[in-house]
Amino acid sequence: MTPSIGMPPAPLSPPSAAEPLAAEQPAGSAPTPTAQTPGPEILERTRLITRRRLAPLAEAIDREGLYPREVLSELAAAGAFSGHLRSHGQPGDVGLAIETIAAVAEVCGSTGFVAWCHAACGLYLEESGNPALQGQLLAEHIAGRRLGGTGLSNPMKTYAGIEKQLLRAVPDGDGYRLSGSLPWVSHLSADGYSAVVAEVVEADPGEAAQASSAAGPVGRQVMVLLPGSAPGVELVPCPTFSGMEGTSTYAIRLKDHHVGPDRVIADPALPFIQRIRDAFVLLQCGFGLGVIQGAIASMRAVQGPLGHVNRFLDDGPDQLDQELAELRQGLQRLARDLTPGPTNPSPAQATERTIAVLEARAASSELALRAAQSALLHQGARGYLASSEAQRRVRESHFVAIVTPALKHLRKEISRLRNLPVPESAGTPLPSPAAH
Repeated sequence: MTPSIGMPPAPLSPPSAAEPLAAEQPAGSAPTPTAQTPGPEILERTRLITRRRLAPLAEAIDREGLYPREVLSELAAAGAFSGHLRSHGQPGDVGLAIETIAAVAEVCGSTGFVAWCHAACGLYLEESGNPALQGQLLAEHIAGRRLGGTGLSNPMKTYAGIEKQLLRAVPDGDGYRLSGSLPWVSHLSADGYSAVVAEVVEADPGEAAQASSAAGPVGRQVMVLLPGSAPGVELVPCPTFSGMEGTSTYAIRLKDHHVGPDRVIADPALPFIQRIRDAFVLLQCGFGLGVIQGAIASMRAVQGPLGHVNRFLDDGPDQLDQELAELRQGLQRLARDLTPGPTNPSPAQATERTIAVLEARAASSELALRAAQSALLHQGARGYLASSEAQRRVRESHFVAIVTPALKHLRKEISRLRNLPVPESAGTPLPSPAAH
């Protein structure tokens, strides 16, 4: 049976005694300020940086694969990626983090996605319980002096019974040796890092044996922080995508890469992922909100010259604005339930909250698809130009709907948690879930 990751978590094991990450810290880095900046000021700073620094780069990011590293560091230093965190003087406001990610994605969807990657990685570090990850490394991450992403697509799909586990971890003293490969991990560079999950095995069965594994988790998993450059770690460039090229996405190949206790995020991994999944998914909705808001702005930009004919189209800007406002209100209600930190809901309450989060994430995908398509139709021929923002947002909206958890993954999990019947064939709609 696939474990439910919507149920209340078991307590995490206490972290092992951890060695300091001094060798991985940049020399002479200044400590992160601990004075808390008000949320509205963080959001205004984020919008200012996106307008002045990110907007001029959006086309190059999309069409040339530019990875805006300096702008990302500047946004992180402004608090754009850490509003949900509670340590190192951060606000501990999940709703604020959703809005800052949305502000970035409104200008550039690729960078909005990377913003979520960085925010998710910060969540893992803070919730790890490992002093080696929660101290100076997390401070550097929050300040944007270190950049790190998330490689949890495979384990999230493994827990849902969609994929097999792709990484293996063999116990090695007080750590592990990791082998295997992941097809794509974003916001990753040679001097960066990413969280990954591996199945713990007593001996590495090799690629052939691993390839025959069934979908779904087999045994215990461990979650670790993986450096972008280290013995046994290889980053491989990915094929060219139709969009989202400026996300610094690589395939990862591991061969007997040693991980010590200082880089263990969670062991076992499943209780930890149960605990952080709602925040993981909810933060991702910020990416969708920004794409929707940008699409509506593209519609309004041609209201003067084309409004007389665009009024005959479905999904006009006023209607989409109203739906976006309702979605945003729902997300903020869910965010308040996750702020300031972990709660202890009953099993039934935890399941209902997870379903509500998954439904909100699905709604952000569906509305992004509608809004982006409508923006292209509103723009007409000018929206079909390769350099058009409307054209770019169509591709960004597709990514909102396919990035893990993809729309089909979300619907599968909602169906499982609600005990709905499995569709008999492709295209058979599921019964509508109860409204929240």
